[in-house]
Amino acid sequence: MIKLGISACFMYPDSQRPVFSRKSLSYLENDMARYVTKKGILPVLIPDVEQDYFSDILDQMDAFIFQGGNDLAPETYGERPIGPWKGDAYRDAYELRILEYAIKRSKPVLGICRGLQLMNVYFGGTLFQDTTTQNPKAIDHRSAERYDTLKHAVHFEKGKFLERLYGDTVDPYVNTVHHQSIKDLGKDLEILARAPDGTIEAFGYIKEPEGKVMAVQWHPEFSPTLGNEVIDADILLEAFLEHVK
Repeated sequence: MIKLGISACFMYPDSQRPVFSRKSLSYLENDMARYVTKKGILPVLIPDVEQDYFSDILDQMDAFIFQGGNDLAPETYGERPIGPWKGDAYRDAYELRILEYAIKRSKPVLGICRGLQLMNVYFGGTLFQDTTTQNPKAIDHRSAERYDTLKHAVHFEKGKFLERLYGDTVDPYVNTVHHQSIKDLGKDLEILARAPDGTIEAFGYIKEPEGKVMAVQWHPEFSPTLGNEVIDADILLEAFLEHVK
């Protein structure tokens, strides 16, 4: 059975929360759980524990997925906050430990939304802290009201991995639920897809075989909301898992 390590989302102590109000929670969003749960796959939520135990847990994982969630903290990529978007520096540090482990040991990695942004920063890239105000050309990439019903077309870079993977798809669309986006692309990354406004929607790490270490800005796990209005998410996951099988 493939052990698929998934980075945790965090909720911090909140006196207004009726349950575990004084405790931090680690969680896996349910659509993500359903997306990765297949025959022969054991999804494992990676706990936030001391390094000695942490390393032992990571040693058991065959591949890693970094799920969506809060913004990255600007300090994580060497900037100061320009507004109220402080991000989650604690989660950044936790996930960067996992990513460092995975890259150095040549493990398959898939980043989703925040995961793409985290991977870009790991490889030396930067982000628009607020896409709307910092990138005047940007289309609407996030709507609190429409959430995962918001979509846009996606352009796959010709001859690259995703273009070959989805080559039979006519007028491909993806959902869009992100506040930040890539400003400067990290080292040794190649662009695999863009939004109509030029926003980088996917990249791959060129020092590993195609599809082994990659990231997408959309949420494939949210695809059931729009059904056949967006590209088939299972194609992406199966291609990724081939590097484990």
